[in-house]
Amino acid sequence: MSKPAISRFPVPELSELPDDIRERIVAVQEKSGFIPNVFLALAHRPDEFRAFFAYHDALMERPSGLTKAEREMIVVATSNVNQCQYCVVAHGAILRIRAKNPTIADQVAINYRKADITPRQMAMLDYALKVSQRAYEVDEADIAALKEHDFTDSDIWDIAAVAAFFAMSNRLANAMNMRANDEFYAMGR
Repeated sequence: MSKPAISRFPVPELSELPDDIRERIVAVQEKSGFIPNVFLALAHRPDEFRAFFAYHDALMERPSGLTKAEREMIVVATSNVNQCQYCVVAHGAILRIRAKNPTIADQVAINYRKADITPRQMAMLDYALKVSQRAYEVDEADIAALKEHDFTDSDIWDIAAVAAFFAMSNRLANAMNMRANDEFYAMGR
């Protein structure tokens, strides 16, 4: 039986890629032991690959009032509601590692409203889901609710930016029919 395609669009060979993209993918492979399919699928369009990962890194890797685990919670919860299997599986694995708690990661992946998270994290995810699904409804009451949990303006921006970026990513992954790597399912368990 042949392995299913990782994308419905062409996936370039590593050797065919521009040097900067190939180097980034090889670095990820060396760190994780495999190449996440998102890297290969997006490499089909090099300029978009560069822009995607530049914004991804700006949101997910820089110092923030949100922990890296909290940012992953946002990705997993919003990806669930957007029915993005790739992102729920891949970022669920990253959340298990960053939170050091596979139970929380699985709970957030299924239904964050029943997860064993703090009231602050619940408020964060409520806002992230609103941004992801109904951003046109965001108002001052939403911001005030977050400030009651000591989120700063910068934190609130970060929550919205992560939710919005991954809403786009979820839609693209779904349109591409991107498959999650088998390796993600066992990570952090």
